[in-house]
Amino acid sequence: MWQAAWLGYICGIVWYLGNCYWIYPTMHLYGDLSEAASVGVLILFALYLGLYLALFGALFGIVRRSWNVTTALLCSPLLWVAVEFARDRVTGFPWDLLGYAQVDNLALTRIASWTGVFGLSLLIAAVNMLWVMPAAKLRSRTTRSLLLLAAVLSVAATWLQFKEAPLSPAQTDASAVLVQENLSVGVGAQQQSRDAMLASFATLSQHPAFPQHAGVSAAPNIVLWPESPASFYDSDPAYRDFMEKLAQSTVTPILADDLAVGPRNPNGSYSLYNSATLFREDGSYGGRYDKMHLVPFGEYVPYKPLFFFVGHLLDGLPFIPGTKRVVFDDRGRTYGVFICYESIFGDEVRQFVQQGAQVLVNLSDDGWYGDSSAPWEHLDMARMRAIENNRWLLRSTNTGVTASIDPYGRVVDQMPRHTRGALLARFSFIDGTTFYTRHGDWIAWLCAILTAVLIAAGLLRSRRQAAAQ
Repeated sequence: MWQAAWLGYICGIVWYLGNCYWIYPTMHLYGDLSEAASVGVLILFALYLGLYLALFGALFGIVRRSWNVTTALLCSPLLWVAVEFARDRVTGFPWDLLGYAQVDNLALTRIASWTGVFGLSLLIAAVNMLWVMPAAKLRSRTTRSLLLLAAVLSVAATWLQFKEAPLSPAQTDASAVLVQENLSVGVGAQQQSRDAMLASFATLSQHPAFPQHAGVSAAPNIVLWPESPASFYDSDPAYRDFMEKLAQSTVTPILADDLAVGPRNPNGSYSLYNSATLFREDGSYGGRYDKMHLVPFGEYVPYKPLFFFVGHLLDGLPFIPGTKRVVFDDRGRTYGVFICYESIFGDEVRQFVQQGAQVLVNLSDDGWYGDSSAPWEHLDMARMRAIENNRWLLRSTNTGVTASIDPYGRVVDQMPRHTRGALLARFSFIDGTTFYTRHGDWIAWLCAILTAVLIAAGLLRSRRQAAAQ
């Protein structure tokens, strides 16, 4: 068991150092930490999350010791998904789960509308398990059969991955203006004055420069302003007045990311909410959603004693999480809005659709990732949310990737990164719910329960065998 746990831990450390390498430049270039402190954050991050692969190895070792290697291999997909589920619910960092690897497989991702991304993880782990089964030294006939099944499934999955999609283009009957402000982020970034930014963003909202297609209605259904360093305050009368007049003049509702003032802290300062506010086309205030799942090290610092060496990063983070999800309604059309990091939590996003959202909206600032792979990884996870819930997803970001995504997870319209402008994007309003929308991460719960039963039964069996000797 310990050998398997250590092997899993080493693999986990290597995986997170490679997959989340962008944490270093984010902390150093944009968080104003020293190189040493930024490296320390990345290493501690990998050491911590690597424990989940150590847990997988330990669980595998327990099953192997209690039963046999064949049973352990057969159960390994369940163990894998149970550990991914723990990473989601315990640590709150389900970044790049195994199932996201198939987001471009239009046929295979149909599973996600039933099981969510965890169902894809289970399937991928099961196919890999079949390839490894010969290590169990089964009878030659059984080994050949398992290898043949693994080969057939692998070839089928590969063929589906690269085969031209049989799905017709999704129908669209609505459009939205997705603003991409392209503001600099990080310490020392030069920003315009509030009035100058508002005027600039208003111009972008009224004159999208990236239609990239024909046949889009000239009158958009909504305008989206992304999460950004602009720091507009929902309680600022001048900001509210400007936005209400802009919505009136364009006769178009505007959904903008801004900041809302929360309760006073003991030291006299005020907490802040990262919020999305709706201004209706008649200029009326349409309500506010406060971000519920904050970004580690961006909006709060987890496990502060462990990260003592990051200095000032521990201070000055005034954000607090919201307490309820809000679905915005405008002229009978409903929007479910989640902000930045929230897009990687499938079970949370689906609750907007449960509450009646006909289209999903993701407002994000991916400028903190720089020119790494992270913005594209973030995009893929947002695409999975569209697939799981059979909804169009409109994604407005500060620096990109700004795009509209259809219910199959395909990017229909997209704007170049690091460009200031606005995209006139096509989409459609959809009613009805998928099985996943209604029941959430049921497959992950099932894997977790079966894993717990298996481990408990195995430990009991080992104890009985030891007592009998």
